[in-house]
Amino acid sequence: MVKKKGSGNRFGVRIGKKLRDKISTLEARLRKNKCPFCLRNQVKRLSKGIWFCNKCKNKFTGKAYSI
Repeated sequence: MVKKKGSGNRFGVRIGKKLRDKISTLEARLRKNKCPFCLRNQVKRLSKGIWFCNKCKNKFTGKAYSI
């Protein structure tokens, strides 16, 4: 039995190992973003490249999946 790791394994064998690994790393980076103003981990992605910090209420731009 193979152990599943990461969030990309919800697709099973349908899309291939490389794509599942890319999805896993991308989704892990989405959850760990720090605000450049207050340095807290309370940043949410509103849309592509637009981020919002719940702590200091700043809205700023960055990359599509990371700051």
